[in-house]
Amino acid sequence: MSDKQKTIKSAVSIKGIGLHTGEEVTLTFNPAPVNHGFKFQRIDLENQPIIDASVKNVTDLSRGTTLEQNGGKVSTVEHSLAALTGLEVDNVLIEINGGEVPILDGSSKPFLEVLEQAGIEEQEADRDYYVVRKPIKYVDKERGVELMIVPDEGYSISAMIDYNSEVLGSQHAAMSSLSEFKSEISSCRTFVFLHELEMLLSHNLIKGGDLSNAIVIVDKKVEKDELDRLAKLFNKPSVEVKSEGILNNIDLHFANEPARHKLLDVVGDLALVGKKIKGKVIAKRPGHAANVELGKLILETMSKESKEVYFDLTAEPLYDTVQIMGLLPHRPPFLLVDKIMECENDRVIGVKNVTMNEPFFEGHFPKEPVMPGVLQIEAMAQTGGILVLSQVEDPENYITYFMKIDKVKFKRKVVPGDTLVFDLSLLSPVRRGICHMGGKAYVNGKVVMEAEMMAQITKMK
Repeated sequence: MSDKQKTIKSAVSIKGIGLHTGEEVTLTFNPAPVNHGFKFQRIDLENQPIIDASVKNVTDLSRGTTLEQNGGKVSTVEHSLAALTGLEVDNVLIEINGGEVPILDGSSKPFLEVLEQAGIEEQEADRDYYVVRKPIKYVDKERGVELMIVPDEGYSISAMIDYNSEVLGSQHAAMSSLSEFKSEISSCRTFVFLHELEMLLSHNLIKGGDLSNAIVIVDKKVEKDELDRLAKLFNKPSVEVKSEGILNNIDLHFANEPARHKLLDVVGDLALVGKKIKGKVIAKRPGHAANVELGKLILETMSKESKEVYFDLTAEPLYDTVQIMGLLPHRPPFLLVDKIMECENDRVIGVKNVTMNEPFFEGHFPKEPVMPGVLQIEAMAQTGGILVLSQVEDPENYITYFMKIDKVKFKRKVVPGDTLVFDLSLLSPVRRGICHMGGKAYVNGKVVMEAEMMAQITKMK
């Protein structure tokens, strides 16, 4: 996947009928600046309210996903959002002159095709992915629904549907990456059971349905007079039930097209998270309500994690303990850095594993051992010293001396079993051997200590 954000090159429009309202609407995709995301704008309403495509704005999930904000509402948004996600677009303003996105053929393909006509272009800003770090699960035991997203290097989805129908049976669909969306998923249309169709018609819904935008699954015996009534209702010469229990209004693109369409809906609904995702979705009996609930859990997890800092401590260190001793003059028991994970021109990340074997615990609160604050500062200083000494040709001939410590704050106890992570950056360029740094120490992603420090680098005699 590209690391740059994308938008479309020019505005492009598409017209169609809303499935439930039966009203003709025009939807226009417009280029948008970086970090804009997906937004709908009701240009037919006073003040032309803008509606953010966010799970926070979902207000209705009956037969589709509806968003509402700032006095404006737009429904059946999932197929258009799936097309944008499938093309890896990040920023678009979607103008619409009605309350419902057109159903078109019941898939994402028409939206995808007009977006490709507009052209896709990269923008200057990097894309901000949400990287799934641990499983996030939504379960509805009563309905047998289970959706989960787990860590993965890309974005993939596996979906299984089962409606206890002899006709439809159990179906499975999978997408290993977004590169498959266009050819394998985008053309898959929505489906409806005949008994649902009859109920919707009796409630004056699906005014825009014409039997060309949905797969109709017939899971009961249908008399000829009922088929004749459906044909007349939808302006068809005649309709009949195929041997596989599908109404002959359309031909299937894939044998498992219903499952693929449910996967399409997952793509569209999870676009409401607001960020591109790196993770694998495993969906058992997904639907709009479950998709949005999973999206809300992802957003909630994102919010919690944004208040924490994550370091991958399973990665191969840049310097291990032996290599650190080649840079620093310190030796055990006063060597207080175990690993260096990153060391760039102006930033360094170091790790100290705090164990009960540390000699200072023998005398520092033996009954309730706590790592002394001064030693946390010393460990941070050693980490900072590695940043500077790594940039000289003969670090073994240099040493760093404290000149100043400022703005020190201790926020949590550090105890045996904790892994301290130090993240320091230069606050100003090194001049005449004077180094000014600021940094924070973390345990489990939460700040336990912070400080600014100044040191002088001198050559040993």
